[in-house]
Amino acid sequence: MQVLDDSILMKVIKPRPQESFKGTFGKILLVGGNHQFGGAIIMATTAAVYSGAGLVTVATDKINAGPLRSRLPEAMVIDFDDQEAVKNMVEKVNTVVVGPGLGEESESRAVLDNVFSHTQPDQAVVIDGSAITMIAKQHIQLPKGHLIFTPHQMEWQRLSGIKISDQVEAANREKVDQLGGIVVLKKHHSEIYTADNTYQLPNGSAAQAIGGMGDTLAGMVGGFTAQFRTNLTDAVLAATYAHSAVADQIAEDQYIVLPHQISLALPRFMKKVAEQSHDQQIGFIH
Repeated sequence: MQVLDDSILMKVIKPRPQESFKGTFGKILLVGGNHQFGGAIIMATTAAVYSGAGLVTVATDKINAGPLRSRLPEAMVIDFDDQEAVKNMVEKVNTVVVGPGLGEESESRAVLDNVFSHTQPDQAVVIDGSAITMIAKQHIQLPKGHLIFTPHQMEWQRLSGIKISDQVEAANREKVDQLGGIVVLKKHHSEIYTADNTYQLPNGSAAQAIGGMGDTLAGMVGGFTAQFRTNLTDAVLAATYAHSAVADQIAEDQYIVLPHQISLALPRFMKKVAEQSHDQQIGFIH
C-alpha cells in the first residue's frame, strides 16, 4: 500500500488556461436528496461547485429546489421524478454523482434505475451512500461508465460482504477487482483502491467525524473528475487528498470541521496549489 502525498495535488491542479469557458471545466449531474435528506445533496453540490466544475446540475426531490437555489444559485435544479429530464441530463454530462441522500424508497429505486440506464461508457460515475446500499441489498446491475464507489466501512461491508473487522487490503482488493472500478474506502486514513494500486491517506482526523463529510467528498470527487479529465484516477486521488488536507487546516483552529467549511475553503486552497504547480514548472524549465 502506497502512502499518498501532496504531490498528487500539483500533478492535477494547474492554473486555468485563459482561453477557456465554462464547458472547458466539465459538466456534472448530482442525483440525490429525497424529501428527508435534502442536506446531503446540498452539501455534495456545494463541493462540486466550489471545486470548480464548469456546469453543475442537480436532480433532486422538488422540495429541495428552493433551498438549493437560495444557497447555490450557480447550480441548475431539476426534479428527479421527471424521468425524461434526468435521462437527457445524464447523457450530456462528463460526470454523474448518484446517491447522497437519495434514500431507499421505491421512488429512490426508480430514480437510480433511470440514471443507471442512461450513463455512458466514457463518463465518470460516482456511486455514493444510498446508491451503494441499494445496489448491495437489491442486487442492482452496475451501470456503464468509469465507476467510482465512495463507501464508508459499513457500506463497504454491505457491498463487498467483507465484515469491517476483516477489511484488510488483500480481501478488499479481491472485491474491488470484481467490481471493476475505483473504491474510496472512507475510514481513519482512508484507502483508495485503483485498477493497479492501493493508496492510503496520511492526513485527516477525528474532527471530520460529522454528518455530511462523505457527501462533501462525493461532490469533490465529482467536481474533480468532471474538471480534470486527463487522468481520472489522479483526479480521484487528488480530490480525496484535498478533502482531508483542507479539513486538517481548518482543524488547527476548530474542535470539529463542518463539511461545508471544506467546500468554502476549496477555491483558495486550489489557487495556492495551482500557483505552486506553476512555480515548480517554471523552475524546472529554467
